[in-house]
Amino acid sequence: MKPHVTTLSNGLRVLTIDTKSFPTLTTILLIGAGSRYENAQNNGIAHFFEHMAFKGSKRYPDSFTITSTIEGLGGKYNAFTSKDHTGYWIKSTSDNFGTVIGVLSDMILEPLLLDQEIEKEKGVIIEEINMYEDTPMWKSGDLFEELLYKGTSLGYEIAGTKDTVMSFNRQTFLDYMHELYHPDNAVLVVAGGFGGNTKSYLDQIEKAFGSWARLPVSGSFENVIEHQQKPAVLSYHKKTEQTHFCLGFRSHGFSHPSKYASSILATILGGGMSSRLFSEVREKRGLCYYISTGRTSYADVGSFVTSAGVTNSVEKTKEAIKVILKEHKKMLHGEFSKEELLKAKALIKGRTLLSMEDSQNVASFFGNELLLQKDTRTPAEIIEKIEAVTAEQVVAVAQDIFKQELLNLSIIGPYKKSDFTEHDLAF
Repeated sequence: MKPHVTTLSNGLRVLTIDTKSFPTLTTILLIGAGSRYENAQNNGIAHFFEHMAFKGSKRYPDSFTITSTIEGLGGKYNAFTSKDHTGYWIKSTSDNFGTVIGVLSDMILEPLLLDQEIEKEKGVIIEEINMYEDTPMWKSGDLFEELLYKGTSLGYEIAGTKDTVMSFNRQTFLDYMHELYHPDNAVLVVAGGFGGNTKSYLDQIEKAFGSWARLPVSGSFENVIEHQQKPAVLSYHKKTEQTHFCLGFRSHGFSHPSKYASSILATILGGGMSSRLFSEVREKRGLCYYISTGRTSYADVGSFVTSAGVTNSVEKTKEAIKVILKEHKKMLHGEFSKEELLKAKALIKGRTLLSMEDSQNVASFFGNELLLQKDTRTPAEIIEKIEAVTAEQVVAVAQDIFKQELLNLSIIGPYKKSDFTEHDLAF
């Protein structure tokens, strides 16, 4: 599965990946725009515009027209906003690509941004903010990044605040798009069964996006400068039926050479139902329902985090935290077997390959690689890097990031702030 990169005359990079599978395609447009490109006044604008793109464009004047056009082809669509990029995708049969690429280009290049639609959507987004507030499993992750990056744009909520959302008007969107929505700051990916001929698809892409004006990208973000010197806790009081927390360490950005060893380390600790933490915290002690360990990486910084939902009890929660940190500490001394190392590699390999069965995952994988890391590594190349990781490298990355002063805890539950302090994070 080899991606082919074509750059249009206006600078738009186009990735085509022929999966030689069913005659279906995922088309996704990725923009280097997200909440970390915002400021205190327009926080939430990236996410809001993602909504507005579906509210009407020059040739498709309202959301119903867009929806009925795509669904009338048997397709489906959606979009997402993250901290460092935004994506718009449509899945359809390959013989309807001309319509799909036309809808996608019109949504982004010719949005109507009608005042009445903006006002209506403010209510929708405020309810979305409320939904996240009522979903502590998600909220705990947002709080963890607020704890790590408060005072920087990386610490902003992706959806913004109710106050910022209510303040937006048409000019807010136009200013934002002028800064970041340019072909040089985007990647268009088409993945699926092309039937062996990609030229006709490229011609249709040129027709749909060739008029996108090539202007300087003026939006940017400041790199995060980290200077944490002691453990930190952010406790969020909420009446819940379960305690949700994120416990983890500051780590590295997505280009750091230790990322492959770090992936294996995360998998040994909390990747799957046979992992250390699932066994120790859930199976042996019955303290939680869900628990997992993973990595979040940006261009400049990252984190290594275990998330869990545990019994609503100060004592039980502290016990879970203690067990989690104990297992982390074992990694510092290489207390894992050769079998665990091999199993972690096999799990990463298997899940990577299984994800490639879906053209949407294929498109997202290659698109993110090119947009964020300026690379087009294949799954096979990444698996080769994973296979080459040694036990010594796993220990080295644990010793690099598992440090007392880099430890952080965000927690949501019916607690007082004094119930959990940095003294509960002895490592």
